[in-house]
Amino acid sequence: MPEPRADALVLFGITGDLAYQQIFPALQAMARHGQLDIPVIGVARPGWTADRLCTRVRESLQANGGIDEQAYERLAARLSYVAGDYQEPDTFERLNQALGTAQRPVFYLAIPPSLFATVAASLAKSGWAGRARLVVEKPFGRDLASARALNATLHESFPESAIYRIDHFLGKEPVQNLVYFRFANTFLEPIWNAGYVRCLQITMAEAFGVRGRGKFYEEVGAIRDVFQNHLLQVLSLLTMDRPSGSDGAAIESAKVALLESIAPLRPGDVVRGQYKGYRRESGVAPDSRIETYAAIGLSIGTPRWAGVPILVRTGKCLAQTVTEVRATIKPPAVSLFDSATEGGNEIRFQLSPNVSITLVANVKTPGEAMVGHDAALVMHHQPGDVMAPYERLLRDAIRGDHTLFGSEAGVEASWRIVDPVLSPDLPLNEYDPGSWGPAEAGAVASAAGGWLPPCTLAREPA
Repeated sequence: MPEPRADALVLFGITGDLAYQQIFPALQAMARHGQLDIPVIGVARPGWTADRLCTRVRESLQANGGIDEQAYERLAARLSYVAGDYQEPDTFERLNQALGTAQRPVFYLAIPPSLFATVAASLAKSGWAGRARLVVEKPFGRDLASARALNATLHESFPESAIYRIDHFLGKEPVQNLVYFRFANTFLEPIWNAGYVRCLQITMAEAFGVRGRGKFYEEVGAIRDVFQNHLLQVLSLLTMDRPSGSDGAAIESAKVALLESIAPLRPGDVVRGQYKGYRRESGVAPDSRIETYAAIGLSIGTPRWAGVPILVRTGKCLAQTVTEVRATIKPPAVSLFDSATEGGNEIRFQLSPNVSITLVANVKTPGEAMVGHDAALVMHHQPGDVMAPYERLLRDAIRGDHTLFGSEAGVEASWRIVDPVLSPDLPLNEYDPGSWGPAEAGAVASAAGGWLPPCTLAREPA
C-alpha cells in the first residue's frame, strides 16, 4: 500500500552549504515541474527572517544554474523560517506552531551527524514519531560501530520505516538505469555471471583535488567518502541477483544480500594513495595519512560471481573526470578464427560525465582474410541527467517512496566490508596529479591483466 503524501517539508540546517549548493536548486526545479505544493519550513540557528532566507535562495540559484522567476516566486511563497538552537525545547515549540495543521511532515536533517540524535529525540517528544518521516544525510557513521550506534539512537525515536538515508548517487538517472537495463532486457542476464564475465572494473575518477574542502576530507578520505557508499551501491546494483519485484523493499533486499556476500576487506586487498601537494591544501595536516585514492580488489561470494575479479578504484587529481563500469567477457572456448582480437568483448556503462551503454564486439576487417577488429556499438548516449538527484530524492521522500534510500541493513553491511581497512596506519603511496594513481595500484589488478583505461565518449553537440 503506498505511503500517504507528506503535507510539509522541514529543512534543518537550511542556512548551510548543502542547502545552498543542492537543495535550493532542487526545490526550484520541483516548483517549476509543479511538484512543490506543500509548505517549506527552514530551521537553523541564525536569527534570520523569511525575507533573509529568500535572499539566500536567490543567491544560491544565481550561483547554481540560474533563476526561473516564476518557479522562484512559487517557491518563495511557500517558504518560512524558524530560528533557534537545536538543543532548546522552545525551538521545537515554534516549529510546531509553524507547521500548523500539518499531520505528515518530512524532516530533512542537513546537519552534522552529531546532532541527528538530539533533533530526532526532540521531534519525538513533540509528537511526530508515529507520523513523520526523517531524512538523514551521509556520512551515516564513520565505521561499523558508529553506524550501529547511530541506527540504535534514531530507532529510539523513529521506526525504521520512517527513516530515509540519502545517498545522492542513487538519485542519478544513469545509476538507476543499471537496474532497468539489466532486468528489462533478456540478452544481458544469461551472460552476466562467472561463466562469461572475466573481470568487472569500476572507476570513479576526478581530475581535481579537494577544492578547499581539506578540513572535511581529513575526516573522511576516499574510502569513507565514496567507496563505502557510492561505489558499493553501484556494485550492488550491477551484481545483485534478480529482485523479487520492482518496489523499493525488493530491490533493497537484493542489494543487501549481495553486500552481505562480500567478505570484509583485508589490508592486502587495498592500495591507498595521496596526490602530491595534498598536504599543502588548506585545512590539511602537514603529515596527513588520509588517502585521496584507493584501489580495491574484492570477490563476491555468490554462485553468480564466484571467481570473478571485482576491481574498484577512485581518486582525486587523476587523469580525467569519469565514472565508468567495464565488464570484459571471456573469449570463446574454441577459437574458430586466427585473430588476435577474437574474444575481446566488453560491456561498458559510462555514468558520467557522459551517459552511455556500449557493447564492444569483433567484426570482420574488410578484405580476403578472416581477421577482425574491435567495434564499439553505442547502445545509448545522452549528455546527462534529466532530473537532478536531489530533486528526485526530495520528491520521493515527500511521496513516501523508499526505493532510492538506504536501509539500516544496507548501511551496516557496507561498513562491515570496509571496517578492517579504515586505519590511517595502512601503507600510503604518493602519486602525481594528472596520473592514474600510484604505481603500486597495479598489484591489485595484476591477476586480471591490469587496469583498463576509461573510454570517454565525446559529448554529442547540442
